Amino acid sequence: MSFQEYLSALRRKATEIRISTLRMISAAESGAVGSALSAVEIMTALYYGQTHAGPILNIDPGKPNSEDQDYFILSKYQAAPVWYSILADLGYFPADELKYYKAAGALLTANPRAKIPGVPVGAGSVGQGVAAAVGLAMALKSDRNRNNVFVLAGDAEMGTGLVWESLIQAVHAKLGNLILIVDRNGIQFDGIVRNANVVDPIADKLEAFGFRTINVFAGHDFDQLIGAYEKAVVETRLPVAIICKTVKAKGVDFAENKSFYHDKPLSQEELAEALSSLEKKID
Repeated sequence: MSFQEYLSALRRKATEIRISTLRMISAAESGAVGSALSAVEIMTALYYGQTHAGPILNIDPGKPNSEDQDYFILSKYQAAPVWYSILADLGYFPADELKYYKAAGALLTANPRAKIPGVPVGAGSVGQGVAAAVGLAMALKSDRNRNNVFVLAGDAEMGTGLVWESLIQAVHAKLGNLILIVDRNGIQFDGIVRNANVVDPIADKLEAFGFRTINVFAGHDFDQLIGAYEKAVVETRLPVAIICKTVKAKGVDFAENKSFYHDKPLSQEELAEALSSLEKKID
């Protein structure tokens, strides 16, 4: 397979994950369409991407609880439907479970929990996943394990004190096994992120803390994403932050960059329009 064919396969996979995510949220009549869809390529590249040295994320779906693999923690819990779609596609649990997302007694809850195969650590409140990732990375380093810990956070989430307190500790402990990914779509539930908190410039602040930062200016471009991950996994001295500029509700043209769709499902008419457009891309 050529490199261009490889990128094309990743784009197709991302479209499939986007369709699955929309169907899940619609069936549950609840979910964050805008917040979830901006993270699709970030997570698809992480789980399906390859570098010259092998998979970006070293995992084994056949042994979900094995300690001899890398870890991914979703601090941006609004993107849980994307994660569940990927985990089902990889065989962590039957795809039929996606139909019951958020249903009473179902496996797949609104916020990820450790009882779900493929989910090492759950996340409930804003910033909690980042703190858990730092703690896990510290424990792995203490045990001299070489596993990497990846954690995905939202840019609005980066305005919380818990996140920065955790990142201070990550630098102090020289966690070269920690890779923070920031989904920087620029919009939160009540409007523009920069109007609500003073997060910017994220990269400069993280560098001042002691992180190695990598900017991905097109966060839906697999060539750029794979390149960023390839640089991140070879860093062993410092924690790494990958800042990805993304589009809110990417893939649904009428919803892109609109805060209205941050935490809302699409109407049935909107869903039909979105699915029709996405399915044409696969065809």
